[in-house]
Amino acid sequence: MTAAQDDLVCEAVNASNSPYRLDPPTVDDGAAIWRIARDSKALDLNSSYSYLLWCRDFARTSVVARDGSGEPVGFVTGYVRPERPKTLVVWQVAVDHSYRGRGLAATMLDGLTERVTALGIDRVETTITPDNEASNRLFTSYGERHDAPIEREVLFHGGQFPDGHGTEVLYRIGPLGAFR
Repeated sequence: MTAAQDDLVCEAVNASNSPYRLDPPTVDDGAAIWRIARDSKALDLNSSYSYLLWCRDFARTSVVARDGSGEPVGFVTGYVRPERPKTLVVWQVAVDHSYRGRGLAATMLDGLTERVTALGIDRVETTITPDNEASNRLFTSYGERHDAPIEREVLFHGGQFPDGHGTEVLYRIGPLGAFR
């Protein structure tokens, strides 16, 4: 997808009734995205360096939501799975605390999906710990909105993590019906 195509897709998404602007992230967004992740108190926080790299290397498959002043208030990071080039792996979803409860996570996920379907993507994968009710609801409702079946299976059990991390359940969502 060219930069002009990215702009057209972002304009189409931003033309909705959402009060947020959805954009591919830039390196300048890396620090704000890191802070949103840190302050979420729910995500595994990666190094600030990794968020900068993510904004540089995976901007086409990620999204940042901006408020009326242009400041990042949420993000979704994702990448195309190398072994499955039609699959978007959603790595993290986070919304600034003061913007939660407004449907922003779903808006970002839908906007990102709309943009990446131009890359031929028709499936989404993510992992969620069983106790993360908000993410379970987000991705279950996402599958329902896009008329897509959801398969769930344990990807990594807790004993595989050296730091006591909980089990991660893989959600395979697709093919996505709403964009076909």
